[in-house]
Amino acid sequence: MNHSEYKILLVDDERDILDFVGYNLKNEGYQVFTANSGKSGVKKAKEVLPDLILLDVMMPEMDGIEACDQIRKVPALENVIIAFLTARGEDYSQVAGFEAGADDYITKPVKPKVLISRIKALLRRRPVAEQKVSERMEFADIIIDPERYHVELKGEIVDLPRKEFELLSLLASKPGKVFSREEIMDRIWGTVVIVGGRTIDVHIRKLREKIGDDRIKTVKGVGYKFEQLD
Repeated sequence: MNHSEYKILLVDDERDILDFVGYNLKNEGYQVFTANSGKSGVKKAKEVLPDLILLDVMMPEMDGIEACDQIRKVPALENVIIAFLTARGEDYSQVAGFEAGADDYITKPVKPKVLISRIKALLRRRPVAEQKVSERMEFADIIIDPERYHVELKGEIVDLPRKEFELLSLLASKPGKVFSREEIMDRIWGTVVIVGGRTIDVHIRKLREKIGDDRIKTVKGVGYKFEQLD
């Protein structure tokens, strides 16, 4: 199958990883671009505007977490899919990655067929994620505009990474409705890709830090809901 319409940026300081993964991606027909450091990866991402970035965590000068955070701050790259490709499996690094705006975490070494399958699944989710909720939502002191990825709280713009924004939009689309953790995972991350078990918790915590604890309520053992304040 020809996937030439998709551009993938591979960022890793190990040449053998760039060669091995790049070779397999090119064989699938993807346009492949490479960078050997976090700093050069951010620069290359701005130049080519890829559809997906595979980003190593442990790199000199600028690690993958910082590079991911910087990429997410570029308006033209807000919706790019970012997956960490790393040998590190510690829970704290995964949490840090998701907080920086990553979409998935792939542990290496990874078999080519598995990697290609994960990439296909991530790319399939892209248009769905961008079309989840489209109508502008206005509440007492918060405005959520999915078309512009724009949130205003008491007249002040709130900067949210893409996944945090999608999570807020989903919960706010039906105030008072309890969304189960399974439904949230399905709607925001998709069932075809397994992400860390603490992913939802991390994003909920970050949202509460930015818009307040009183808007997103936890329903113990079930999930979360958005409360419309008077």
